[in-house]
Amino acid sequence: QVQLVESGGGLVQPGGSLRLSCAGSGFTFSRFVMSWYRQAPGKERELVASMTTGGSTDYADSVKGRFTISRDNAKNTVYLQMNSLESEDTAVYYCKAVRRDFFGLTTYWGQGTMVTVSS
Repeated sequence: QVQLVESGGGLVQPGGSLRLSCAGSGFTFSRFVMSWYRQAPGKERELVASMTTGGSTDYADSVKGRFTISRDNAKNTVYLQMNSLESEDTAVYYCKAVRRDFFGLTTYWGQGTMVTVSS
């Protein structure tokens, strides 16, 4: 059974930090591109950061210099270190795993973890 389980969300003051984790199971984690998305109330889900199987990263402009994505394939886990948090970062954060191969596109999503930035 495939699972992606996010953790680490919570309430933090502006300027603070949080580290999100997403643990995968039931699939070959190291072969998947791992990404973090977020969805704020009333807004569409948007890409925050992604990391390829080779370690290349990509970030939304709004989080560049503040967020860092990393992965530990030995632990089947991807992380999102979030620093200098702003109220605009308040959202549900989702983990996504994607792989494209001969058989097509395979996508898995986690259930999300809430991040609230407020004083």
